[in-house]
Amino acid sequence: MANLRSYIPLLLLAALLGGAAGYLYWFTDDDVHWPAFGSMAVFYAVIYYIGIRAARRQRSEDNDADGMMLAGRDLPVLIAVFTMSATWVGGGFINGTAEYTATQGLVWVQAPWGYALSLVIGGLVFARTMRRRRYRTMLDPLAERYGRRLTALLFLPALTGELFWTAAILTALGATFSTVLGIDLEMAILISAAIAVAYTALGGLWAVAMTDVVQLIILFLGLALIVPFTLEYTGGLSATYAAYQEQFGAAASLLPSREALGNDYWTWWDYALLLTFGGIPWQVYFQRVLAARDERTAMVLSIVAGLVCLLAAVAPAIIGMVSATVDWSLLSATPPPNASATLPWAVRYLTTPWVAIIGLGAVAAAVMSSVDSSVLSASSMGVWNVYKPLFDKDLPDSKLATYIQRCIWIVGTAATLIAFQVRSVYELWFLCSDFVYCLLFPALVCALFDPKANRHGALAGFIVAAVLRFGGGDGTLGIPTFLPYPDDFPFRTTAMLGGLLTIMAVSRLTNSRPQTVQESA
Repeated sequence: MANLRSYIPLLLLAALLGGAAGYLYWFTDDDVHWPAFGSMAVFYAVIYYIGIRAARRQRSEDNDADGMMLAGRDLPVLIAVFTMSATWVGGGFINGTAEYTATQGLVWVQAPWGYALSLVIGGLVFARTMRRRRYRTMLDPLAERYGRRLTALLFLPALTGELFWTAAILTALGATFSTVLGIDLEMAILISAAIAVAYTALGGLWAVAMTDVVQLIILFLGLALIVPFTLEYTGGLSATYAAYQEQFGAAASLLPSREALGNDYWTWWDYALLLTFGGIPWQVYFQRVLAARDERTAMVLSIVAGLVCLLAAVAPAIIGMVSATVDWSLLSATPPPNASATLPWAVRYLTTPWVAIIGLGAVAAAVMSSVDSSVLSASSMGVWNVYKPLFDKDLPDSKLATYIQRCIWIVGTAATLIAFQVRSVYELWFLCSDFVYCLLFPALVCALFDPKANRHGALAGFIVAAVLRFGGGDGTLGIPTFLPYPDDFPFRTTAMLGGLLTIMAVSRLTNSRPQTVQESA
């Protein structure tokens, strides 16, 4: 019976993939590319098997909260670097870079170097302090400084960021699947989300980290194989970039200039700061920092992962340039129907069928490596920083791990439902950092580095930042503008600085001692 039970997860995977294949064959009119579907089924089976094996290790060695959330704080350096890099280099990273390179010009491809800088700054400034204090989540220093109730409020932008991040990368995969495999977007999203959430719920961070190693290797190999095939259609790299410069002019450079940006000059800097500093206050980042074996490892893996992020952006940027400059009329295809289809369109029509399958595996690997990390991070914070302190203070670590597993399914389901409504991967990708930059970054900085910061200042800072940020409106969420900002005004950075200064000022004006968890409980 014990041996049979060990095969149950694999039997469930077979049932999921078999059911999906049956549904596509009998109940849809989709022109499915069955060899590609079979190849992806094998890929998913391998990843799922690795996740299940890691889950067994987690259950046998670290069957508690530290094991589920932090892999027992025993991640080796190499695996830690792989999982940190794979978390950031997700489907949104790959698809979004190609999308904006092809449609807006390299000058607006800010996320790759912005997130790379955030990892380097996080490693140099934040990682050692967080690891030294042995926190379990990014919200622990906030709970220590501001109290549990205010931390529950600050959990909202963190949760929203993780949900939007997961939805964006699921959408990236869905768009690729629907283009290359010929299956509908919803089915692609459901299959990928179910598999990633399943092994994450079973194995926690060990499962996520071990699958990340395989996924990142597949990602780099797949993209490296795609690029030469796409460049054949535009005459090589030099000719492609020359044609790209002719098409986009000053916007073909990464460097900002008035000529390239026009009336959006300060908006560019607003987004640049948002991505750089808004890439720091993420539980997916600090989960790996806190799981490192020591302070030095935490710092090193952050810096190395930043360099990996830059390398991972090269291939999708080249693919974006090819998509923008290739003469689609000479091919058996029209230009991409929308911006988010840039990468999958190039993979399908500018490569051979088998290379397209490998490219699809690369994108799938990127997506799953980020989905599993995000749902684990949001669930860890929700149970450890909200449910336990507010609703069940005596919850033991063994049961806490079980609650995190259940929460993983809830978060994964919510992100999947959001993914069904997403149109632009890159816009939602930006929005993820937007919230945490404006609302969470000031509170984290003050909690770690301002000894006079207290909950009164943190609450005032949150309110000020929220009003200033949402006063500028948001097209992605349909929020109207209600503050009269001038055109090209950096209101996101204004909101962040307003919140930061408010925390510092109100904390000193209230003349209150910094709150701790014990004092505010």
